[in-house]
Amino acid sequence: MADPRQDTRQMRLVAIVIAATMLIWLAIQAIGLEYGWAARWAFLADLAAIGAFVWSLIVTWRIWRRRNA
Repeated sequence: MADPRQDTRQMRLVAIVIAATMLIWLAIQAIGLEYGWAARWAFLADLAAIGAFVWSLIVTWRIWRRRNA
């Protein structure tokens, strides 16, 4: 059985990653709009954000599975 403190640390990390990803993504979108960056840079930021969200989903799913085992 997993250590509950480890699960708590991982859940906290997931929450920080989700919040930071959203804030950074919004900031990059606003900066790109302000300076007229090409759309490919916005898509690159979108791809990075999707990667962080997928990682968060996978870690959350693993914690859920471990707790229900």
